[in-house]
This record gives sequence, C-alpha cells and structure tokens, in this order.
Amino acid sequence: MITGVILTALIMAGTGAAFLSLPGTVELLLLTLAGLLPARRRSGGSTAHFRLAIVVPSHNEELNIARCVKSLRSVSQPGVELAVVVVADNCTDSTAEVARQAGARVLVRFHAEERGKGYALDFAFQNLLPECFDAFLVVDADSEVAPNFVQAMTGAFRAGADAAQCRYIVRNSGDSVRTRLMSVALYGFNVLRPRGRDRLGLSCGIYGNGFGLSADTLRKVPYTAASVVEDLEYHLALVRAGRRVVFVDEALVYGDMPVAGAGVKTQRARWEGGRFRMMAEKTPLLAGEVLRGRVALFEPLLDLLLLPLAFHVVLLLAATATPFWLARGLGLAGLATVVLHLFAAIRVGGGGAREVAVLLAAPFYVLWKLMLIPRLLRTSKSGAAWVRTERAGTETALPPGKAIEEKR
Repeated sequence: MITGVILTALIMAGTGAAFLSLPGTVELLLLTLAGLLPARRRSGGSTAHFRLAIVVPSHNEELNIARCVKSLRSVSQPGVELAVVVVADNCTDSTAEVARQAGARVLVRFHAEERGKGYALDFAFQNLLPECFDAFLVVDADSEVAPNFVQAMTGAFRAGADAAQCRYIVRNSGDSVRTRLMSVALYGFNVLRPRGRDRLGLSCGIYGNGFGLSADTLRKVPYTAASVVEDLEYHLALVRAGRRVVFVDEALVYGDMPVAGAGVKTQRARWEGGRFRMMAEKTPLLAGEVLRGRVALFEPLLDLLLLPLAFHVVLLLAATATPFWLARGLGLAGLATVVLHLFAAIRVGGGGAREVAVLLAAPFYVLWKLMLIPRLLRTSKSGAAWVRTERAGTETALPPGKAIEEKR
C-alpha cells in the first residue's frame, strides 16, 4: 500500500515537472535551431546626418566610468553626431566628476525612494527627447564596446528599426570558473536566442546593456519600467505595442561580471528573482492576449515560461526520474535540447575548448542556484528594492532629505 502511494506520488511529480518544462523545451529547441542559421544581414539605410545619444546609467561607478566613457567616445563615426551622457543616479561618490573629466555630459539625479536603473533611464530620456536625437543607446557603466558599435547600431536605425540589441558578452570571462560559466550562459541568452528570434522575424528582446531605442519608439512607449528587471518589463511593453527589437549581431558590448562574494548573489537574485516576478505578473496577461488572437505574443509567452536554465534542468531531471514513460521521454528530450543549446551557444558565441571544458562545473553551479532559492523568492516580491551589484569598494547610504533632481 505504502509503495503504491509513493509510486503514484513519483509519477504525479515527474509528470508535472515534464509538462511544466515543456514550453521551455519547445522555446529552446526553436531558438537553438534558428540561431544556428547564418546571421541576418541588413542594408545600411540612409546616410543622412544622424543624432545619437549613448546613455550610461551609473550608481557609484567612479572606478569604472572613465574607462566606459573613453571607450564610447573612441567609436564615433562620420555623419553621426554623438553625445555620451552619463546619468549619475543617487551617487554618493565622485562618479559625476570623473565622468565629466573623461569627456561625458552628466545628468545628476537624486531621489530618496525611486532608486534603480529604470528610473535613471526614464529621467535621462525625458531630459534628452526634446533635444531631437534620432535614437538612444544604453551602455552599462562597467562596459566597453567594440570599434564598430556606433556604426552597426546606427545602421539598424537608419534602416528603420524601432529598437535594436547588440551582442552582450562577458568582458572578464577569464577571471574565474564562475565568470567563464557566465560567459557560456550569456552566449546562449544574449547571442544564440536573440539571433534565433531575429531569423524567425520575431522581436529579439533587450538585455539591459547594448540596446537602443528610436526617438519615435520612446515617444510612443515611454520607458516607465521600474522593476529590478526593467529591460524584460520594457520589452514586453514594446511587443504588446507592436514594436520589434532587431538583433545587431555584428556589434558587441563587453560587460564585467562579479567574480565572487556578495556581488554574485546580488546579481543572480536581481536577474532571476525579478524574472520570477515578471512570470507571475505577465504570464496571465500575455496568455489572455494570445487567446484573443494576438499570435505575435506567443513566443514572448513561451520565453516567459522558460525558467532560468539551472531550474529548467532540475525539472527535466525530475521528469526523467519518474517511472512513467511519457514523462521520462519528455525529460530526456528536454535534456538533449539543453545540451544542444549549450554547444550551439558556444559555437555561435565564439567560444572554444575552454568554454566546453567549464561545462563540467555546471552541476555544482546548479546546486549553488538551488541554495539561492529563498533569496530569489524575496527578490521576486513586487516591493523588492533594486540593489547594485557590488564589484569593488564599498557603498555609503544616500543622504536623507527631500528628493531633488538636478541636470548639469
């Protein structure tokens, strides 16, 4: 009797895991196969004079901001009037001064309650839109860009793009096993998947760093996203408004990843806890619109139902452990898809033998992620505050008092 109850429970749990993971498996398989196709090439469009602002949201980034500004100023192109604009948001260090010395224009913002990247970007766009820029690019303060960054991204907007996203990969992948694993993860999430969407004619997504928006898009869809994953939140607003993000495969932005310590946990909690929040809030909304005939939202819905890869793998392992043949088959097919996805990501992303070898550490990474679940759940709450990823130095608190906004 007890054995029968246990067997029934295992079958039910495994079957549930198999069907919960099925939308993610379908999404991974479609995007992996499409992403392996040759990258889409675009015509350059008009060569008319183009006004471009690169916005760099920054919070206590005095150690990184000069390097970022110099990288951006070095990639100006003929025919493009370029402004590098740093938003010193709630800073308690010398970010603003260092950015000015490096040659950037600086917008200074203080607000005691509204803190985070989404608020900083909205503040910048509201200040800059009246100045008749044609488009805006967003680059994180700890990043550098490839020499063709402005040329390639401007070409997408000259060809009529509503929004654009370039390759966003790890700058410091050689620092540790963790950063190399992150490099493989970003090859999949920020290169292979958006490339696949672009090949299928879908909106490729925006990933927080190295994306751009036309002035018309910002006027029609203001950047009011303020969650801890404001890029995902805003992209869902774009696709619901009928706007599409194109993938500029030839342009690159390189971002630093935390190597160890509290910064790693903070970053993962923000990215994945915030994604869980978006799943809870937006899945019913998108599902309802798909059922009402908006088929263009079906892929964004599938993407939202795909758990972070470590948790997706846990579901698949649970499915393969069940004695029910259908659940086991779906689990095995899903695991094979994950393996294909990882190797395809390394190939398309430009990795090699070292990236393949680091996959041996993936099981330990999955276990570490499982231990973060309580923290992820806290971050997934609607009231969760944005927390900066700690990379170096220490932070001091924002001085109390009335919120002020200052433009310099």
